[in-house]
Amino acid sequence: MMKAMIAVAMLSVVLLAGAGWWVQRALAPVHEAGGPIPKLAFEVRPGDSLGRVAEALEEKGLIRNARVTRWFAKVEDLSSQIKIGEYELSAALSTAEILEILTKGRVLTHVVVIPEGQRASEIADRLVAAGLADREAFLKIVFDPEIARRLGVEGSSLEGYLFPDTYRFARGLPPERLAQTMVEEFLRVYHDLETTAGETPLSMRELVTLASIVEKETGDARERPVIAAVFLNRLKRGMRLETDPTVIYGIENFDGNLRRIHLQDDDNPYNTYRIRGLPPGPIASPGREALRAVREPADSPFLYFVSRNDGTHVFSTTYADHKVAVDRFQRRRRRK
Repeated sequence: MMKAMIAVAMLSVVLLAGAGWWVQRALAPVHEAGGPIPKLAFEVRPGDSLGRVAEALEEKGLIRNARVTRWFAKVEDLSSQIKIGEYELSAALSTAEILEILTKGRVLTHVVVIPEGQRASEIADRLVAAGLADREAFLKIVFDPEIARRLGVEGSSLEGYLFPDTYRFARGLPPERLAQTMVEEFLRVYHDLETTAGETPLSMRELVTLASIVEKETGDARERPVIAAVFLNRLKRGMRLETDPTVIYGIENFDGNLRRIHLQDDDNPYNTYRIRGLPPGPIASPGREALRAVREPADSPFLYFVSRNDGTHVFSTTYADHKVAVDRFQRRRRRK
């Protein structure tokens, strides 16, 4: 009798050990050999249950056993903690490591670069290309006056306040969250310049509007303070700014060819050849240095500038000198 009991006990130990080994094996990485293992994108969608997630992980070859995974998640009280999102997983990870990633919400992020001088519609196109936003939904947020007020910027839209930078966003974020991140970066830079750069009588909206024009007028960083000085000098004298980028911004479906009829259009509120002062608002998102240039313009008497056609400009104080520069760099070029 005693021998039988001992045999049963030993058999139980063996079975338990075998079961433990089997569970441990089922939770081990699918690929345990050395060498690089490709990473796979995996998405947890709204409404996905633990069972659905486990089955999808097994189908993709990321875990060994969906049933054991469900059991393990319940034992560890992880069933309700899996976060919605897109993840980058590898079959070299154990089931426990994969569940930790999913429950900690370590979602896959995508890089999107917003260059200086882009308008909101161009920023929307970049977000769409990265698979991060619906164009119409994003622009609806950008041009919602209530959202602009709520995010703490002046004016009726977020045009000009979507700060140019390199961002990392997870897919599935609401468009307002994307816009808010860019606006918060703008506000951080704006308030930093308030303490580190020169003072200005311009309001936030006026400063951003002028900085957006400076950003569009030159690709040479050294010229920004001089161009800012030109526009500020013209504003002080009550002169029209007469800058092409503002006119272009106000033309719907601009085809790339700025014509005389455009410069004579009284119905374009951004036509600075016809209106005096600044246009109604920013025409693009200026970067830090364009914002700084408006706060710290060059000490310059210049009132005019014309392109040399190489990214730089000739600056003039008098209209007579400006006409000479225009004739040299623009009219003669068109005659060739």
